[in-house]
Amino acid sequence: FLISIMMVPVIVFLLASAVQGFVTPQTSFNRNVAAAASMYSSVQAQPFVKGPRVVMDDLPSVYVYDHCPFCVRVRLALGLKNIKFNVQFMANDDVKTPSSLVGKKIAPIFVLPADNLVMPESMDIIKKVDSDPRFGAVGTFKPATSRDDIKYWQKSVQTLLRTLQRPRYVATGLLPEFQQLDGRHAFIKNHQLPPFEKGPWKGNSDNPGGMPMDQKLQLYAEAMAKDPAPMIEELNAKLVVLSDILYSEHYCTEGGLSYDDIDLWARLRSITIIKGVVWPAKLRAYMDNLSALGDVPLYDAMAL
Repeated sequence: FLISIMMVPVIVFLLASAVQGFVTPQTSFNRNVAAAASMYSSVQAQPFVKGPRVVMDDLPSVYVYDHCPFCVRVRLALGLKNIKFNVQFMANDDVKTPSSLVGKKIAPIFVLPADNLVMPESMDIIKKVDSDPRFGAVGTFKPATSRDDIKYWQKSVQTLLRTLQRPRYVATGLLPEFQQLDGRHAFIKNHQLPPFEKGPWKGNSDNPGGMPMDQKLQLYAEAMAKDPAPMIEELNAKLVVLSDILYSEHYCTEGGLSYDDIDLWARLRSITIIKGVVWPAKLRAYMDNLSALGDVPLYDAMAL
């Protein structure tokens, strides 16, 4: 198995050696997604316009992990509503901070000093903020719809994205939750790579200790050393399908900006950490538009 010289620092960074034998199972296109392709290929829609800047005397804070799509949901929503807030990045191995706030290790956590409020759960946070006139016009986001085609698409890429994204999160060394070795190892310990399931990886009744940490490190390093070209080619084809069922470059569902966008964009953002991905024009414009409006940067500059 050949490993390029450029990949060696990444593999050392994970403290494991790349070996042969890790094969990622491929995911087939869902027929329902393919059948909906090109449905919105020529739609012209009006862009979303943000309201006035909202700055409270005591700024709200959101405790997050940068890579976490549920955390990104809240950051995107507050940005789209033009609310100034503090972003508190937690190390991935930090159990004390979230536990002191809500009783367990979880993110995101929203803290609103004006109301002495501390709450978890991304969609609950967004609904709370979007129904409070202190944070601008209420009802900024339209309700979620039953976009089964998008749900099918998301399911079709789950294995593929876990295989490509998870090793890259920790290998960059740039995400705030992974600045230190303990944070990187905490993530690897708890996040399985395909084809492994969560139980055997973390531990279950048959194997309480789970997979040995050395083996997990080896699998993560091996995933980074493996030629990603076939998987990226598959991902590129799937992005074409998604672009075709996207309503417009401004929002994914007909009718305007909705909770569909909050969820979809937050999940798509992590794809930008994968170097070599080819984005269809409409989908790329969608990513760039909401990144700018929501003030949540993409990962292109650090892609591996």
